[in-house]
Amino acid sequence: MSEPVGKREAQRRVERIHAFREQLAEIAGEGVLELSAEQQSRLDLHLDKTLSELAERYDVDISASQKQISLGMRILSTLGGLAFCAAVFLFFYRYWGLLSTVAQTAILIAVPIAVLVAMQFTARHEKTLYYTALLGLVAFASFIMNMAVLGSIFNITPSQNAFLVWGAFALVLAYTYRFRLLLAAGLICLLVYVAATLTAWSGPYWASCAERPEFFLLPGLAAVLVPMIDGRKHADFHFVYRLIGLVTIFTALEILMHESWMSVLPLGKKPLQAIYQVTAFAAAGATIWLGIRHKFIGIVNLGSAFFALYLFDRLVDWWWNWMPKYLFFLIVGLIAVGLMTVFRRIRSRTLRVQMP
Repeated sequence: MSEPVGKREAQRRVERIHAFREQLAEIAGEGVLELSAEQQSRLDLHLDKTLSELAERYDVDISASQKQISLGMRILSTLGGLAFCAAVFLFFYRYWGLLSTVAQTAILIAVPIAVLVAMQFTARHEKTLYYTALLGLVAFASFIMNMAVLGSIFNITPSQNAFLVWGAFALVLAYTYRFRLLLAAGLICLLVYVAATLTAWSGPYWASCAERPEFFLLPGLAAVLVPMIDGRKHADFHFVYRLIGLVTIFTALEILMHESWMSVLPLGKKPLQAIYQVTAFAAAGATIWLGIRHKFIGIVNLGSAFFALYLFDRLVDWWWNWMPKYLFFLIVGLIAVGLMTVFRRIRSRTLRVQMP
């Protein structure tokens, strides 16, 4: 058996084995290829042995029921981590005023360190890393609370640099233990840091970065481009980078289409709205095209969803107030059918290009 790089690669191999078996059964049913009893027995023995080795070495799911249980465990580990975060916060909030400053500082420093030690222990003794993921969320929340409360105790001026530290901490945990949820949290922190820094450089207070959506466009684009630089070294993280980056870009464009006064460009309301409307549709269309070209199904769906959102938003703005409602929804339905036809032709053309 060739050695997979990690658990996700091993899980993909399991899925390929199941797909191979299903396809082979279909081909045999159509009479195209039929293996002898000996060949079928040897093949089944080899595939079963491979699945068994993968399950033993990587603790992957080799059946549909196991996969459903694993999904439930991942959900439970996330919910459990969030529950523990809330418990830690509420516990300290309840008794915090009874502690001295020295005790408060000691606790704030000790809690993240203790959770990190527990993470390392569980990571060495479990293959699935469900408990490690749970502790990772607690460690990240504890670290945020650590810096926020210490800043309050010692009267430190709030700064956007806290988001840089939080993001770096989350990324270290994500890359150490291969957790995509922590990677997403770290990326969000870094995006806020960059946008807040650009806001501060432009003059306003850094915390008003939410009123400067344009400053989120550049870091969002940088997140989308990271997988191109990274290559296949951390391929299981690439979707997270694209997802966080694109959602950031699309959300910023949606806000700018409506609230042009938030723009830093020295243009009037109408020109700004026109610019960002065209930019939004172009960005969604480019995302769909690139997703189809590179076979990124999730990215295609994301681009399609925002393209539909932008389109419906514009149609409401243009026609809702003066057009009969039945006619409005009729036109929206016809446009949806037209777009489905276009996407179907694109899909068919892509399929013809890919066929030998």
